[in-house]
Amino acid sequence: VYLPRRTDPVVIPRDSEALYLLQRARDEAHRFAVAYHRQLRNKRMTTSVLDGIPGLGPARRKRLRKELGGITGVKAASRDQLRALTWLPDPVADAVWQKVHREDGRSGGTT
Repeated sequence: VYLPRRTDPVVIPRDSEALYLLQRARDEAHRFAVAYHRQLRNKRMTTSVLDGIPGLGPARRKRLRKELGGITGVKAASRDQLRALTWLPDPVADAVWQKVHREDGRSGGTT
């Protein structure tokens, strides 16, 4: 253990309660940091380009991915193909098309 403005470490006996306390604090801080990192990583891995589109809840997202062959199929679908899905309201279909094309960096056109 090093203290500010000291070049030599403080030697703590291996069987000391103080050393045990410092080790526990270190281990808990590490556990907390790793758990937080895992939480962030899991959150990133479970987000979708379809998240946050008004009118497109979990059931519609699942059905859209299933009928169009996954997120790649959704991105490849034209606006008219999305509007042709009778169970998907036109404003939601338009929002899906705009969102996936904005995420891809594409713009323009209605198809």
